[in-house]
Amino acid sequence: MRIKEVMSEDIHYIQVPGNRANALELMREKNVSGLPVVKSGTKKLVGIVTRSDLVQNPDEEQIALIMTRNLVTTTPDDDIKDAAQKMIKNNIRRVPVVQDEELVGIVTAFDLIENALSKLDIEDPVKEYTLKNIPTTWDMTPLNVAFEIMRYSGLKVLLALNKDGKLSGILTETDFINESEIVSERTVHNTSVGTEGDKWSWDSANVLYVIKNHLKFSDKSVKDVAATELILATTRTTVTECANKMRHHNIEQIPVIDVEGELAGLVRATDLIKAIKD
Repeated sequence: MRIKEVMSEDIHYIQVPGNRANALELMREKNVSGLPVVKSGTKKLVGIVTRSDLVQNPDEEQIALIMTRNLVTTTPDDDIKDAAQKMIKNNIRRVPVVQDEELVGIVTAFDLIENALSKLDIEDPVKEYTLKNIPTTWDMTPLNVAFEIMRYSGLKVLLALNKDGKLSGILTETDFINESEIVSERTVHNTSVGTEGDKWSWDSANVLYVIKNHLKFSDKSVKDVAATELILATTRTTVTECANKMRHHNIEQIPVIDVEGELAGLVRATDLIKAIKD
């Protein structure tokens, strides 16, 4: 199967010059987590910017300084296995599709799930593609603390547990961003500089003002924000069945439980597409 059979041609992109506010507004409006970046007035691809890039660079305003320039791309005539391999190797969820250096589409891990994997007959159990070391937190944890737990894990998802230690919800990076805003904080640093060798000299105070942007979260807890109507897979669910659950519910990650109903891990679209490569 070729990329042109699964890619999206309805592309949402941003131009440079451009700023973070425009990028975030477009991401929220179109409900996407990443945008290709093109040169103003053209379709020439020059970068890609994701919500993670915006979060990790709160002090930068210009897209040109935030976006990723070392691009991984594909073409319409490439095989979907090649795109899946590129996503897995580079730990990314989307690959721009280019032709003659111009942006003509985009293919995501979810596109591969929706338009390819869900239509195949792969009987492998999903447990073979499951992440077992996953970040969890108590569902009464404040959002700002929960966000740090997710960030330190290196994943973009967090599972919530109730007071009995049972799975009660799931949050994604998007959920956190929707409950936050970028705020500026000014701190004052004082340093005293005297004249060397003169004990009678007056000290001159140097005042350094530092302005730093950071994410500020609402006063909600994880329980207030997490999705609680959970779509689950079991360790015996097949790859194709899991892909169809993702497609039907328009989600990219599913908690996995064992035969006793206990949490066994998590499977993401980027994990499941390994079955295409195989």
